[in-house]
Amino acid sequence: MQIGLPFTFGISFDDVLAARARLADAVVRTPAAISHTLSSITGAEVVLKFENLQFTGSFKERGALNRLLTLSADERARGVVAMSAGNHAQGLAHHATRLGVSATLVMPEGTPMVKIGRTRALGADVVVHGATLVEAHEHALTLAHDRGLVFVPPYDCPVVMAGQGTAVLEFLEQEPDLEVLVIPVGGGGLFAGSVVAARAVAPHVEVVGVQVDTFAAFDAALRGVTPAGGHVPGGETVAEGIAVARPSARAVRVARTLGATTVVVDDSAVEEAIALLLEIEKVVSEGAGAAPLAALLSHPDRFAGRRVGLVLSGGNVDLRVLASAMLRALVRTGRLTTLSVALPDRPGSLHALTGVLAAQGANVVELSHDRMGPNTRLRSAVVDVQFETADRDHRDAVVAALRAEGFAVTAVD
Repeated sequence: MQIGLPFTFGISFDDVLAARARLADAVVRTPAAISHTLSSITGAEVVLKFENLQFTGSFKERGALNRLLTLSADERARGVVAMSAGNHAQGLAHHATRLGVSATLVMPEGTPMVKIGRTRALGADVVVHGATLVEAHEHALTLAHDRGLVFVPPYDCPVVMAGQGTAVLEFLEQEPDLEVLVIPVGGGGLFAGSVVAARAVAPHVEVVGVQVDTFAAFDAALRGVTPAGGHVPGGETVAEGIAVARPSARAVRVARTLGATTVVVDDSAVEEAIALLLEIEKVVSEGAGAAPLAALLSHPDRFAGRRVGLVLSGGNVDLRVLASAMLRALVRTGRLTTLSVALPDRPGSLHALTGVLAAQGANVVELSHDRMGPNTRLRSAVVDVQFETADRDHRDAVVAALRAEGFAVTAVD
């Protein structure tokens, strides 16, 4: 069933349908599949939409291409400019090169090198400028003015929003029995396009956006809340793809009017979600793409027992970030532990320590033995030992066994 929209936002369901027609055969119709293991973990029936399988690894090329295909002949000849933390840049670069349109991308300092390198490899002129997306945005507008380029916003543009909305339109065609859609939200382009598409073809489906707590500007705007003390969103986050301090006012208006809501998660939940997607689904997700799963982990009561569709929006993660997230997840789940153990400095002490670890089935990863450090006492040594266990219960059993044998054990953060 389709319903008309009650207000004009500059984006309508007809715009989403037109975008789908333009994008046909030019972007991947990505698969959707249920995850029985994630369903068991979260208590919801989890269905994933794998937008990380787009050519550039993200849904962003849908909106970028839709805008490129609506350029006039004069605009195509002038070329385009955009600001992006990575995914919009790659999508725009790929399709601009394919269509013979010159593209300049302004990317803020601190953007993962893998995203900068891939954007250049896709044929764009990359300018690294500004400490934040806001500063990169301002510089992109300056270049547009000075060089006569067409500015292509990453989210605050109805044509881009309509393109992004095709992902959820596909999802609902593939999985018409969904009860909830969970969408990552930064600037709000994907969220707005998704809400418009969902309200038109499946008005019964609840649409929920996800933000990280350090950049919850969209959530605050949707609820009409002014941050205490004029606090400006910002900080380090593993979900840099949705680290947007100034979301689209148009997208907020769409979400509010059409009854969409948001939830907020912290970075630890996002890291856990990245690890689960890699370990269980065997797919690489960036932080923004893992945020919907983080929402289920952080707010289980809200989604339990419902058929929930998660848009895995992208997979362009820096390998160092991925490695760090995986190691931290191992620590959180009790599978990797580091202990500092005080030993008497005499023959057999280290053998006794490792003997307890072996008897408990703990696998030693790394061990350092210090006799001369500032924390050692006369005729004593301190051993830092990192070991693997199956889970938290196994780890706790190992620690209890060490203490039962008389070892002084201290956890190392």
